[in-house]
Amino acid sequence: MRSLAGLGALVAAASFFLYLLSTHLPPGTKRLQPASEGEEETVEEYSLKFPSDLDSLRELAEMLKLYKREHYSYVLLLFCSAYLYKQSFAIPGSSFLNMLAGAIFGPWEGLVLACLLTTVGSTFCFLLSSAFGKQHVVHFFPDKVALLQRKVEENRSSLFFFLLFLRFFPMTPNWFLNITCPVLNIPMPIFFFSVLIGLIPYNFICVRTGSILSEISSLDDIFSWATLAQLLAIALMALLPGAVIKRYGEAHLRVDGMDREDQIRKER
Repeated sequence: MRSLAGLGALVAAASFFLYLLSTHLPPGTKRLQPASEGEEETVEEYSLKFPSDLDSLRELAEMLKLYKREHYSYVLLLFCSAYLYKQSFAIPGSSFLNMLAGAIFGPWEGLVLACLLTTVGSTFCFLLSSAFGKQHVVHFFPDKVALLQRKVEENRSSLFFFLLFLRFFPMTPNWFLNITCPVLNIPMPIFFFSVLIGLIPYNFICVRTGSILSEISSLDDIFSWATLAQLLAIALMALLPGAVIKRYGEAHLRVDGMDREDQIRKER
């Protein structure tokens, strides 16, 4: 009970900080709504919330890019705080934030940000689980934890590559790996670098997609040769490291049974 109270206090404090950050915007560029004939132009008020679909993502990206011109540091702080909030507390939805990073900061700066924030946020999640949630993870997911524990022991000699394999081919959701690794006694350095390296392809796809979507103004742009070539290059660059890790996994790792366990769980 004490552990849950401590975790609840941290969630409440982080939520309050993020609320203050998102509601107390410094004065900056205003975006005017065009007026129809006979009406006055009105200033559009900013509404900050986590994007849940592509339309809200593009609207938020447009607003933050406009605001970034005068308050780059504030937008960076806001984005990092929101990203770490979701990662630290194992809240799904990182793909939209990765795309938002590409749309706001561009493909390369966005990729660096996404990789660093994913790694730091996952590490915070690891530490929170270690401090507050070990017994609860085992209590609520006994079968899944037992399966991962068995596979970790079978691949102890190649533990880093086993974790890379799980990040490249997520038979288990990333958030679940983050909260379970402390239970499995995964060393912090191995966990840290497996997240940093293992999620680069996923982050690259999402960030580059967000960057492309922010530049598209019509359906014709999607089917242009330039856009299609970029999408093909993204797919090839993302598949290459995955193919290498898969080949290594087939030769050196023991991961049989994990996909079958997931299938059984879905059928239930």
